[in-house]
Amino acid sequence: MGIISGFSKFHHSQRLKYIADHSELEDSKVLSFNDYCAPDQNQQRLYSEMIENYIGNFPVPIGVVTNMVINDESLIVPFVTEESSVVAAASKAAKFWAERGGFRAEVQGMTKKGQVHFNWNGDPLRLHQIFPQIQGKLLNSTHDLTDKMRQRGGGITGLELIDKTKELTDYYQINVSFETGDAMGANFINTCLEKIAATLRNLDELNSGQNSVDIIMSILSNYTPECKVKCWVECPVEKLKGWNKDLSYNIFANRFKQSVDIANLDISRAVTHNKGIFNGIDAVLLATGNDYRATAAGAHAYASKEGKYKGLTQVTMTNKTFRYELEIPLALGTVGGITQIHPMVKNIMAILKYPDAKKLMMIAAASGLANNFSAVASLITNGIQSGHMKMHLSNILNQNNATEQERNLANEHFKNRTVSHSAVHDFIMQIRIAQ
Repeated sequence: MGIISGFSKFHHSQRLKYIADHSELEDSKVLSFNDYCAPDQNQQRLYSEMIENYIGNFPVPIGVVTNMVINDESLIVPFVTEESSVVAAASKAAKFWAERGGFRAEVQGMTKKGQVHFNWNGDPLRLHQIFPQIQGKLLNSTHDLTDKMRQRGGGITGLELIDKTKELTDYYQINVSFETGDAMGANFINTCLEKIAATLRNLDELNSGQNSVDIIMSILSNYTPECKVKCWVECPVEKLKGWNKDLSYNIFANRFKQSVDIANLDISRAVTHNKGIFNGIDAVLLATGNDYRATAAGAHAYASKEGKYKGLTQVTMTNKTFRYELEIPLALGTVGGITQIHPMVKNIMAILKYPDAKKLMMIAAASGLANNFSAVASLITNGIQSGHMKMHLSNILNQNNATEQERNLANEHFKNRTVSHSAVHDFIMQIRIAQ
């Protein structure tokens, strides 16, 4: 297959034909890309304009977690995920903790940042001496861009020179702090940074004689340790009774704490432990049109802030009280992006009672802690596969094209048996042979 130019200018049907002609996609499957088009033409146009080289919509299920109590408010929390056990796990934990006071959460900051990266070949001492004069000019250059944000209580809150010349010759950063209100703010931040960079490039103070500024790049950072939320659950240790009938509450609490301690000392466990947190967080971020990739990158960096990758949660047990806590950076938005145009995002925001960015941070954190609690609690009791594979039974039956009768028999058969792909396949084959 040779190089193709102008694919983005192709009509939708031309793109599909090209793919069918140059891939293993069967001609009969080409039309299936139209199966999930929105019935409303205007809405379908919005979908097709969200990404480059659009060929179709990819449906992912939306489920809801009920009994989610956060700061004494009961919420229904939509999850968008393809993993069948995620909603079940979060729902179980939400109900368990709703009966014990629910989740508590607080936002500890909303500051985001970005950097202008540049080279300057002059005397570092001189740059530090004149920077206070330069700082005002750089801020003033952004006033038109930040006017509306400042009216909403946001804007640029700090501008700092970072000297990196000991690490890389002539290399500096200008570190800029932002408050963006209910917007995630990526486009706003990047626009401001590029304006600062353009101003820096033309300052007489830095561009005279043999000295000159060379802008390397201007970009926001997805590492947002000052845009952070803390979420926790707590109860007397004896109230942990009820999660598992075969394990005493004391053994459950101690084993739970030990498993979390292991995630804080062993990277292999820490990665999977934190993935369990993002089972819930990503499902909420997808549902609300937020950038789950940015938050994951920032959170995993935060997990390494002490020079070693660790779990993002902590267990404390003092005065016979069990407390499980998550502290995580989450730069989220409830305005901008696709939140105002995607119909499902609009519906989901309504289900969540139209949260602002701070409240959405708390909802996402509580969802992550709920999923993680369920995962750890399962691991230290019955194991993860028991419930996980039960939830996958329907998927396995679908893979085997099971009839309604076969599904009913399989659901009954596997009530108290281990579910696996081979076991389900063999069971379905036995039914068919017997018939």
